[in-house]
Amino acid sequence: MIFNKKYIIILLFLFNINISMASEKNYDHAISVFDEIKYKNNFKHFDYVNPDAPKTGDIKLAERGTFDSLNQFILKGLPAIGLDNIYESLLVTSLDEPLSAYGLLAKGMKVSKDNTSITFFLHQNAVWHDKKPITTYDIEWTFNTILKEGHPSYRSYYSDIKSIEIIDNYTITFHFKNDNNRELPIIIGQMKILPKHFWMDKKFDSTVLDIPLGSGPYKIKEVNLGKNITYERVKNHWAKNLPVYVGHNNFDEIHYDYYRDSNVMIEALKANEYDFRLENISKEWATAYNDLKNNSLFIKEEIDHELPQGMQAFIFNMRKDIFKNSQLRKALALAFDFEWTNKTLFYGQYIRSNSYFSNSDLASTGLPSKGELEIINKLKNKVSKVVINEIYNPGKTDGSGNNRQNLRKAIQTLKEANYKLENNILRNSDGKQIKFEILLISPAFERIVGPFIKNLKKLGVEANIRIVDTAQYKNRLDSYDFDMVVMARGQSLNPGNEQRNFWSSKSADINGSANWIGVKNKTIDELIELIIQAPNREKLIIYTKLLDRVLLHNYYVIPHWHIKIWRVAYWNKIKRPDNLAKYSLGFPETWWYNK
Repeated sequence: MIFNKKYIIILLFLFNINISMASEKNYDHAISVFDEIKYKNNFKHFDYVNPDAPKTGDIKLAERGTFDSLNQFILKGLPAIGLDNIYESLLVTSLDEPLSAYGLLAKGMKVSKDNTSITFFLHQNAVWHDKKPITTYDIEWTFNTILKEGHPSYRSYYSDIKSIEIIDNYTITFHFKNDNNRELPIIIGQMKILPKHFWMDKKFDSTVLDIPLGSGPYKIKEVNLGKNITYERVKNHWAKNLPVYVGHNNFDEIHYDYYRDSNVMIEALKANEYDFRLENISKEWATAYNDLKNNSLFIKEEIDHELPQGMQAFIFNMRKDIFKNSQLRKALALAFDFEWTNKTLFYGQYIRSNSYFSNSDLASTGLPSKGELEIINKLKNKVSKVVINEIYNPGKTDGSGNNRQNLRKAIQTLKEANYKLENNILRNSDGKQIKFEILLISPAFERIVGPFIKNLKKLGVEANIRIVDTAQYKNRLDSYDFDMVVMARGQSLNPGNEQRNFWSSKSADINGSANWIGVKNKTIDELIELIIQAPNREKLIIYTKLLDRVLLHNYYVIPHWHIKIWRVAYWNKIKRPDNLAKYSLGFPETWWYNK
C-alpha cells in the first residue's frame, strides 16, 4: 500500500502523542527515601492543616538585622526574609513524615527502575505571576544557572546530577552519575524554579533589588531596603486547590519589619506592633512576658515537637593554626560550665547537647554497637581507637559555679600536649600565646560568653568578644575570617547530600560553604558518602551514628544545649491548627487570621 507522505507524518505524530500520554500516566504522585508514603493518591490535604481556614487578614512579623538583596540564590548580599514564598519547586515535602515529597509544579514523577534518573511531568496550567507558562526550559535554565553562578554550596549539593534531558515542554528527565544516591530525586524536586524569561536580560550573580518574578502563593508587594518587606497573597494562584496547598497560605498579606536590637523587638511584640515571636532566649521566656500574663488577648505557649535539634556550639575555625591541636580543643571545652549556665542564666530550661543529631534516633550513645564496629572494620580510613573505646563526654559540673575539677583535667590535658602555663599565660610548644576572638552577632550572648572567658583565663587563655552587625558577620563567616563563633547546625531525620556541604574536605576550601569549622578528615569524607548511599534506614542510622562519633571525638566544637519544645508568644488575632505536624511549627504557612 502506498501512503501519502503527509498522512504518514500525521500518523507518526498521533503515535507519538499516544506514547507520550501513555507514559505520562505511568507516574507516581509522591516519592519517599525509605518509608512508606503516608498520603495515598487522590488525598485531599495534609493532616496537620485546617482545610477550612479562612483566607483573609494581614500578619505582621519581626526579623532581626537588615537585608540588601532580593536574590537568595547567590553568595553576595543579605537576602530578605520570606523570599521562599514567591517561588515554587517541583515537589513539596510533608511535615509529618521523615522525608516524603509530593507533586507541586510536577503533577507526577517517575524514578527509573535502576535509580539512575527521575522524570517529572509538569502541570500544564502552572504559570508565573505574569501568566506566562512554566515549562521544562525554565527548569533547565534554573539548574544550569545556579550551578554556574549561584551560591557555591549548590555545586556540592547537586554534584551527583549527570545531565538534564528535556522531553517536551512539560516533561523533563534528570540523569544521575550513579545509582546509589537515595535522596537525590527529592533533592532535585526541592529546587526552587526561576523564570528564564525574567532573568535573561539581568545579571544573575548580583544582589537584585528589582522585584523578582515568581510563581508561588505570594508575591512581593512593597520593599523598603533594609527596613521592611511585604508579601501579598496571589488571589487566583494557579495551585491554590492542589492537595499540598489546601489549608496553606491563608494570610492576605505577610509583613516583616527589621529590628537592630533584640530588646526592642520584644518590647514591640508586647506593644502589639507585630503578632508572633518564636522565643529562643530562655531569660526572656521566663521573665519578659510576665506583665502580659493576665491579658487574655496574648498567648504564651509551649508546644512539644519531634524535630531533630542538631548541634549548637562554640565552633573552632580549624583553618587557624592555634586550633589544629585536638587536645587543646578538648581542654578548652572543659572550661565551659553548662550546668551553671543552665541553672543561673537559663532557668533550667535546656538539655546539654552531646550529639550533632540531638533529639533523634541518629544520635550516638554509649560505645559503638556491633553494627557500627562492623562498618569501622571495613572503612578504608581507620577510625581512632578513642572513638571505639571511649564514650564522648563534653564535661559536667555540679552547677555550683565551681569548675575546678574540669579545669584541673584541662590543665593536665594541656601538659600532656606540651602546652606550658607560665605567668598565667598559656603557650604552645613553639612559645606562641594561646589567645583568640569570639565573634558574636548579638550582645545578648555576652552574658553566656563572659563566664566562659573567665574560666578560660584560669587556663591562661586570653579570649575576647567582638560584636559586629549582620552584614559584617555574614561576610566574615563566608570568608572564614574568625577564630570562634556561636553557630547552630540543624539536621533532618534523613541526612544525605547536605552533609558534604557541612563536613567534606572539598567544602572546607569553598567560600560560603556551611563547613564553617574547616573539617578536612578522610574518615568523615568516607562516612558522608556511605550516608548518601545508604540502602535502607537501618544502615543510614549506623553510618550517621559513626559520623556523629568521629565529629565528637575530634572536638571540633564545644557543645551548647537544645530544647524539645517550641516557645511561642503571639496575639490572638492569629490561630493555629489543633494538630501541628511532628517536625514543623508550620508557621506562618498553616496558621490563619482569627476573625
